[in-house]
Amino acid sequence: MAIKPKLMKHPNREIVLLLKTRKINDKALEKELDNLEIILLQTESPKIFCKTHELVDRNRITRKESKLLNSYYQQELKAFRFLVCKN
Repeated sequence: MAIKPKLMKHPNREIVLLLKTRKINDKALEKELDNLEIILLQTESPKIFCKTHELVDRNRITRKESKLLNSYYQQELKAFRFLVCKN
C-alpha cells in the first residue's frame, strides 16, 4: 500500500525568536517568521523524515520509505515497533 507524499503533521507551534535589535517593526517580524516557517516546512518533509528516521521492529531495522510513512501516519504503532531518529 503506497502513500502519496504529503506534508507532515504540523502542530501549532510556539516559536521564541531572539533578536539582536531592541525594536523591530511588525512587517520585519512577520517576514522573519515566514522565512522561518519555510525552513521548517522544508526540513519536515516526508523525504527528509525518511532520511533521518528508521523503523525498528523486534528483530529488524528498516529504512524503507513506505514502511516509515505508514508507521508515522498510524494512530498508534504496533507492539514492539519504534520510530528512531538517527541523529
